[in-house]
Amino acid sequence: MTKAEIQQLRALKDKRERDRERLFIAEGEKLVEEILDSHFVVRRVLTTDAKHKGANIELITKQEMERISQLTTPTTMLAVVEQPNNRLSIDKLCHKLVVALDGVQNPGNLGTIVRLADWFGVEEIICSRECADCYNPKVVQATMGAILRVRIHYVDNLSKLLHEARDMGMNIYGTLLDGNNIYHEKLDNKGIIVMGNEGRGVSDECRNMLTHKLLIPPFPADCPTSESLNVAMATGIILSEFRRR
Repeated sequence: MTKAEIQQLRALKDKRERDRERLFIAEGEKLVEEILDSHFVVRRVLTTDAKHKGANIELITKQEMERISQLTTPTTMLAVVEQPNNRLSIDKLCHKLVVALDGVQNPGNLGTIVRLADWFGVEEIICSRECADCYNPKVVQATMGAILRVRIHYVDNLSKLLHEARDMGMNIYGTLLDGNNIYHEKLDNKGIIVMGNEGRGVSDECRNMLTHKLLIPPFPADCPTSESLNVAMATGIILSEFRRR
């Protein structure tokens, strides 16, 4: 590889460069193979393992892989992938269960939520601009391939979108400390579930758009417990309860 090629790939660690080029890096043999079998457009595949070398797979040295890898421990295979152009249509969301993330900033949390959405059959995730970048390498790795099946949209004004969805008759659910016990509430398999920021929870603007306020109660209710649940853990519990109904 030339120095220019290495610099170009290393630059994709930066979100601004990923956005400008509309590209992201995926690493790991299993993930790359999944991408090659998906609808995603792959620009380039690099490997340090000679057995994978082929017409569309380039063989590079371990030293070169170490220089371009975005992981602490580089893998043997890496792909340069085009970011899909996911178009958001509120009309098409009306008959689905959707997750909306209001400022979820930890890449690991976002990646885990994408993976949970995939597991529970949620096809769309809507993120506020304050959320972590879904093409951050930590997010991509944490999704374990789910990013290929879940469409992720970023919106400038999440509360406005929720307002529009509510006006169209959609249920807007959110978890709050003063919410109603989720296990006693009537839940619909259509609607938007809003999950809030790790520290602040759901913003006031989005809170005002909720039609149903939910609480995941501790057990037993009168015993001291942790102050709160991790947002990814809470998302898993909520999605499981929605799908159980």
